[in-house]
Amino acid sequence: MAQSLLVDDRAQAKDEFDTRNDLELIAAINGGDPAAFEALYFRYRDWVVGLAFRFTGNNDAALDVLQETFLYFLRKFPGFRLTANLKTFFYPAVRNLSIAARRKAERYQATEAELERIEQTAAPDPAEGASSELGFVLAGLSEEHREAILLRFVEGLNLAEIAQAMDIPLGTVKSRLHKI
Repeated sequence: MAQSLLVDDRAQAKDEFDTRNDLELIAAINGGDPAAFEALYFRYRDWVVGLAFRFTGNNDAALDVLQETFLYFLRKFPGFRLTANLKTFFYPAVRNLSIAARRKAERYQATEAELERIEQTAAPDPAEGASSELGFVLAGLSEEHREAILLRFVEGLNLAEIAQAMDIPLGTVKSRLHKI
């Protein structure tokens, strides 16, 4: 998965030494501390890349989304105020940037040989393990339902955080999770 592309022992060591919480780090960034931004970057980069990879299905696109997400975040300073969990703030940005990256990639047309190869590719073998089964099940869901499931059970967000991240009413979140 894309997360393995980001292994950096130096970066992990920096994050372990910075014990400030997200609110303290954001206050420090607003005060002009670049090390605080770096600490937040290293704290959330793997999560952002993993989420972007689930949306795009492409390692390179996920890394591009990572870069764009943190540029978007950096432009919010000074004056940024965190009113929710930082993952809740990042989620819509990652989703929208991932959708844009996926649409951009879809503009490229496949050759006849590539189309033929895709048509002849067999369906994934369910005996490969739980992760392929999960992928197969998720692929059968609508994008809205898949998004709600991933936020709840993979990212561990509560229903209110999902509603805020997806910018939908709480009842809609409950309905999407119930109908699956």
